[in-house]
Amino acid sequence: MTSLESLPPRDRFVDRHVGPREDDVGAMLDALGLASLEELAETVVPAGIRTDRPLELPPAASEEEVLAELRELAADNEVWRSWIGMGYHDCVTPPVLVRNILENPGWYTAYTPYQAEIAQGRLEALLVFQTVVSDLTGLPIANASLLDEASAAAEAMTMSARIARAGAGARYLVDAGCHPQTIAVVRTRAEAQGIAAEVVEAREAEIGEDVFGVLLQYPTTTGEVVEWGGVADRAREVGALVTAATDPLALVLLAPPGEWGADIAVGNSQRFGVPLGYGGPHAAFLATREEHVRQVPGRIIGVSRDSAGRDAYRMALQTREQHIRKERATSNVCTAQVLLAVVAGMYAVWHGPEGLERIARRVHGLTGLLAAGLERLGRRLAHDSWFDTLTVELDDPGDTERIHAAAAERRVNLRRDHSTSVGIALDETAGPGDVAELLAIFADRDDPPEIGDLAAEEGVPPPLERESVFLSHPVFHRHRSETAMLRYLKRLENRDFSLVHGMIPLGSCTMKLNAAAEMIPIGWPGFASIHPFAPVEQAAGYAALFADLEEWLAEITGFEATSLQPNAGSQGELAGLLVIRAWHRSRGEGERTTCLVPESAHGTNPASAVMAGMEVVTVRTDDAGNIDVDDLRAKAEEHAATLGAIMVTYPSTHGVFEPRIREVCEVVHENGGQVYIDGANLNAQVGLARPGDYGGDVCHLNLHKTFCIPHGGGGPGMGPICVAGHLADFLPDHPVVPLGIGSSCGTVSAAPWGSPSILPISWAYLRLMGPEGLRRASEVALLTANYVVRRLEGAYALLYADPDGWIGHEGILDTRAFRRSAGVDVEDIAKRLMDYGFHAPTVSFPVPGTLMVEPTESEPKEEVDRFVEAMLAIREEIGEIERGDADPGNNPLKNAPHTLEEVTAEGWDHPYTRERAARPAPEAAARKVWPPVGRVDAAWGDRNLVPSCPPPEGADEASG
Repeated sequence: MTSLESLPPRDRFVDRHVGPREDDVGAMLDALGLASLEELAETVVPAGIRTDRPLELPPAASEEEVLAELRELAADNEVWRSWIGMGYHDCVTPPVLVRNILENPGWYTAYTPYQAEIAQGRLEALLVFQTVVSDLTGLPIANASLLDEASAAAEAMTMSARIARAGAGARYLVDAGCHPQTIAVVRTRAEAQGIAAEVVEAREAEIGEDVFGVLLQYPTTTGEVVEWGGVADRAREVGALVTAATDPLALVLLAPPGEWGADIAVGNSQRFGVPLGYGGPHAAFLATREEHVRQVPGRIIGVSRDSAGRDAYRMALQTREQHIRKERATSNVCTAQVLLAVVAGMYAVWHGPEGLERIARRVHGLTGLLAAGLERLGRRLAHDSWFDTLTVELDDPGDTERIHAAAAERRVNLRRDHSTSVGIALDETAGPGDVAELLAIFADRDDPPEIGDLAAEEGVPPPLERESVFLSHPVFHRHRSETAMLRYLKRLENRDFSLVHGMIPLGSCTMKLNAAAEMIPIGWPGFASIHPFAPVEQAAGYAALFADLEEWLAEITGFEATSLQPNAGSQGELAGLLVIRAWHRSRGEGERTTCLVPESAHGTNPASAVMAGMEVVTVRTDDAGNIDVDDLRAKAEEHAATLGAIMVTYPSTHGVFEPRIREVCEVVHENGGQVYIDGANLNAQVGLARPGDYGGDVCHLNLHKTFCIPHGGGGPGMGPICVAGHLADFLPDHPVVPLGIGSSCGTVSAAPWGSPSILPISWAYLRLMGPEGLRRASEVALLTANYVVRRLEGAYALLYADPDGWIGHEGILDTRAFRRSAGVDVEDIAKRLMDYGFHAPTVSFPVPGTLMVEPTESEPKEEVDRFVEAMLAIREEIGEIERGDADPGNNPLKNAPHTLEEVTAEGWDHPYTRERAARPAPEAAARKVWPPVGRVDAAWGDRNLVPSCPPPEGADEASG
């Protein structure tokens, strides 16, 4: 007889998320000589940190229940018409882009395009984005996106300091017309690095010899279109660099910054088809002059050539440079906003220059009608120039409040940041009815006035009208019909490898399932269509979601408070260190700026420490990959007077659980420092150990790793931080939407809560899994990684492990011996895996010449075994060279990857068969993504950098 208590659950999401079935788990445990997952956890996770305390989280819910809860949260958000501007504008995302990019796992589950041969579609799309940015800004070098406009402006500041070789105390001038969130982020970054950032009226300010850079807004935050050429000339006279923070749609009609003297241009591409999302994620851009290319932060996509001489795309120059150069890196940026950059670039492809001009002129024309109507009503405009934004000056605060109240009655938001002015910013979604409604608000009449007899005023000063041609490349003219656009997008998608095709076993990156149920809500208007500076009472659903996530993440990590503001892992690292520095200063210990960074820490840690104004001291690791505690103690004591923090990645980037982590924390605390835990590898700990329990003071979390936000081709990401109670009062705050942080470390992102529209993904994951499911995910992650390295034992050397041979959730395979024995290097193995139908593990990080493997808990055993068999087959191919059975220079490894064009060509000059080249495993040809190009020549591409769409005669086919 069935009782209520005995009813089975409707569904168990954990069984969808975790790949291996129960029988598979048993077989994998047998291979390791273990009886249960509990025994595995007890064996692998050090007893001194392991917890048996269940996480205090809501129980697991079904997909239907979670989606119903999220619908309620979305419904609690009120979607008003927001004419606020300030760098964020509503727009229309073409349905062809919604369905084929934003909602397409073929695009959103891909990884950063380090393996260029199977990322040609994404690389081409990013090259298109760079071309759009370069054409609109009038600057020839553009990167493949940054995190948001404010942090891009901060990156431009530090870039300017490097170029100008600015010394201590050098001044950076920020025009008062910049967006307030941009000013706040720039000031935070400047203070940390000892730069004197001064907010000035740039048109009147003296630019002395001690000024290394100037930041200008074009148009300004209040809408004025300023002729900045004179300021640029004065800056140039003293060797200062000028950065223009600008709007891509405005640049369709305005003279490009590169033409009036700007050295750098930054901005937000959000209004090119990317939903508001309450602040993100949105792709920022940075463009500059050719002579500064080596100083550009982030990634640059360039055109190179492959082994057959064909045009091929790749990441140029700075590829993973922040991991390689560490504290000497130009930036700590690791993730970009690739998925959103692709949308913005394809928005330009879809509309073309004529379509963009039509949209820009419509927005500008409606703004001109509004200006004429306001003046007819006797209202005063603050400026006689504009593109899409007007500031109306009012007589008294009472009039201001009356206008806002009248707007609220119509569910309209206007900009509110001054007691005697109101801002209005129109966008692509505006129409004549909106202009009439706005005039009614300002006229205080119930019936909108007639606007048919208004003559739109012109807001762009004639000297600043754009005359230069933009988007002239054929790719922006070929795809006007949806049929053509659909096929172009599909062709690009087919040139890429994503989780749709197979496992991406990347160590440190955790490429796990991004479930459809987690992804669906991000497109709902209640989450997607809210302006980040709308009144907080209109976002009650978001507030509840934030509160849940903050509480749940703090519980998972063992801390007391959470900030969701950092919108990438790199931002989380920076924010965590800024919190620590602010706490030290509050205690009168501002001199504590030494940061210990073990060799086993995550690659971006040293760069983040430098950006936070700290001096890096490296701590050695021992032969087993653990922190050398004796070296740590010696350096902590040596720097005790200035010790600010240690940055520990746990489990370490070497793939092992540090058995003495508690002692590490104690040594740092004894010498006055704080412990920063890099949460890049938290996927090995959830439900098993908590950083706050074993000595951490702050921890950042990569939601795009452990908590299922997809990598999106290298972005978006989120990097919130959790902190101990004594640090809670120093978390990031925001100038536009105050968060009530008493002694905040500053502002790290443009939007108050980073990139809110993707937070429902992590919220859903936690609700779907529940505490037991989260623990099982961690256990199976440990299981799968140890299973892989155990099966590869004897074929590949494992670089680091604990004394009994166990690793965490990732392992480093040492392939350096093959260079000596067979002339085969790690790159050959990575490219040969493409022939087997796989994306390579992480190559040459953290140790050159190695492969770091992380299979994750989501991969079925069948796929894991297929990868193992491919690796074993490749080892046999190496053995053939070692034994003299294969030509050392003409073999499947050295010639990999093999393209379809190559294996079907009439000629074949290799001593092995075409079938062995293209179908080394029975199922490879059926399942693989055929590399559209052969091995890409990286060095040639750097020597001959082409960072925008090449001339049609050079790449007609590759460009669409």
